[in-house]
Amino acid sequence: MRRRRILELSAFSLPSLVFLGIFFFYPFLEVLRFSTWRWSGFSTPRVVGLANYRELLADPLFWQSLKATFVFALWVLPSFLVLSFLVAFLLEGQRYERAVKGILFLPGLVTVGAASTAWYTLLAPDYGALAALFPIPAWDQDPFWAMLMVVAFSLWRYLGYGVLVVSAHLKAIPAELTEAARVDGASPLEVTRYVVLPLLRPAALFLLVVGSVLALQSYVAVFLLTRGAPYGATRVLGYFVYQLGFENFRLGYAAAVTVVMLALTLVVALAQGKLLEER
Repeated sequence: MRRRRILELSAFSLPSLVFLGIFFFYPFLEVLRFSTWRWSGFSTPRVVGLANYRELLADPLFWQSLKATFVFALWVLPSFLVLSFLVAFLLEGQRYERAVKGILFLPGLVTVGAASTAWYTLLAPDYGALAALFPIPAWDQDPFWAMLMVVAFSLWRYLGYGVLVVSAHLKAIPAELTEAARVDGASPLEVTRYVVLPLLRPAALFLLVVGSVLALQSYVAVFLLTRGAPYGATRVLGYFVYQLGFENFRLGYAAAVTVVMLALTLVVALAQGKLLEER
């Protein structure tokens, strides 16, 4: 009976396993294989073993990109989490809750190319539409303002998603729990701190992991807004991989950087999950 049950479950899982094998495991194994090649995409691949990884460890551009990636993550992750929770709490139960959530979610529905073009047209320091009305810092020439621009654009696109996740978990909290806490004499602040926030840990974990993956593998905003400028300050790992593979035609080396980036993403996600479970 147990064997039959295992066979039934395996049969139901087979389509998902096939999908994962074709679209995840196989591409990952191919990237691993490419990372041991010296290959431009046009020439005949030459197997070099771990030479790409040794070169990577001595490459100052890789370390600069890694630093830019972590700086971006340190800026965007706390802001994303705090704003998602704060806005969700402020909107909960309000008459305009649905309308505001819809407005916040709209940027995620606009194509990234159109959104970045609109931002650049509005905020370009020299000819932007807002530059005629407000003093716009020269963010295309200053590392601090360039990173701030990329962070602001990312928050603008994904904040609505974070708010919806937190709001869904808020509405799933049984009203009896908060009412019981109030009957016992807890203040609204204490109810939020000791009852609501602990029940929102799954939402925090989910957003933390998703946000970390987006931060470590960010590419589109940098590509469309700054191209890694100025002085490589916004050249995150995702854009560094693009430059190596499609501008410098070093596909084997780009694959090695991709493997390192995926490994970092996995380590960070596992560490965050472990930390939140312990707490």
